[in-house]
Amino acid sequence: MAKTGKNIAKSRAAVTKPTYPLTEAVSLLQQVKFAKFDETVDLTLRLGVDTRHADQMVRGTVVLPHGLGKTKTVAVIATGDRQKEAQEAGADFVGGEELVEKIQKENWTDFDALIATPDMMRVVGRLGKVLGPKGLMPNPKTGTVTLDVASAVKEIKAGKVEYRADKTSLVHVPVGKLSFDAQKLIENALTVIGAVVRSKPSAAKGKYVKSITLSSSMGPGVPLDPAAAEAVGKR
Repeated sequence: MAKTGKNIAKSRAAVTKPTYPLTEAVSLLQQVKFAKFDETVDLTLRLGVDTRHADQMVRGTVVLPHGLGKTKTVAVIATGDRQKEAQEAGADFVGGEELVEKIQKENWTDFDALIATPDMMRVVGRLGKVLGPKGLMPNPKTGTVTLDVASAVKEIKAGKVEYRADKTSLVHVPVGKLSFDAQKLIENALTVIGAVVRSKPSAAKGKYVKSITLSSSMGPGVPLDPAAAEAVGKR
């Protein structure tokens, strides 16, 4: 059995309440920080949905008001003027079929997001085996299959994140870095919570947000009040 380090045990022991208001949860994580790197802060929501059914899938994107603390690397697959628009918007890699070939033949995925125009999906579709497992496949539902590549690039660079319920009905979303000002972390978290709550499928019955936890890379998981979270999405 793995032995828990003293710092980890101490930080976990600081969580003494069944649930915390979001403001207290952020403050607690920042107080018990011991890692020597700037930890990522994540939200995890357990939802009352059954993702085996298509009509209960929860998926979408949201732009964090204060970003993630890092700039994402964005690749764009397009043709003609769309390539120029992507470059001017700040895309890191831009190309057409030659970029598709590079990804396919070299298993190249040195990017955080891939945007494609609808007409290029006929060739991008071949990349499912490479991009699918890494969650990088362009999808209209997340705004990464679009003719407006400039806006898509700018949104991702500004801090657009994707949320999606997994097979166990959990949604994991980063909301910033532990070094952020507390209010910025709070506003980012509220933005994500609101988006997930508003994405509740009509087919979902009963309690929607069963639990919600705020955590950092090395820190403890701090439970939040599910009822308060649902109220955020109804504002």
